[in-house]
Amino acid sequence: MRTIIGVMGGGTADARTTEAAYRLGTLIAGEGWVLINGGRDAGVMAASAAGASESGGLTIGILPDDHLDNVAPDIDIPILTGLGDARNVVNVLSGRAVIAMRGGAGTISEVAHALKSGRKVVTVDFHMGVAFKPYYDAGTLIDAETPEEAVAQVKRLLAEENAR
Repeated sequence: MRTIIGVMGGGTADARTTEAAYRLGTLIAGEGWVLINGGRDAGVMAASAAGASESGGLTIGILPDDHLDNVAPDIDIPILTGLGDARNVVNVLSGRAVIAMRGGAGTISEVAHALKSGRKVVTVDFHMGVAFKPYYDAGTLIDAETPEEAVAQVKRLLAEENAR
């Protein structure tokens, strides 16, 4: 079975974040992992899918809609849920780990759902603050500054998980 890694982040993102999301998608594909995200043609979702797809990776999009109108062009497997924001839970439960990039309330909800469900989360330039201190202390939430550092952290977490 292939390893699926979730990439969460804002539908609205600045150039620095979209460039980092594209690099992250490239790195995920380079590891042979499958990228899963929110699937929309916006922000971190579109950029990370483009990076993975252009590097030969497989991409899955868990869409909030019941139609394909808003799917990013680089999503190979669109999953239409009709769930709206509730699709965030499906998104984070489908991966072995989650990498969260800068975003807003939706991204924060994905991080919270992932952590509450026992998934490991690595952030990229997106510190979660004191409300998430127990997860930082437990080592299930880790901050990274770059996509490269985030992928290295995910590799370490997966290796530790596989060693158990």
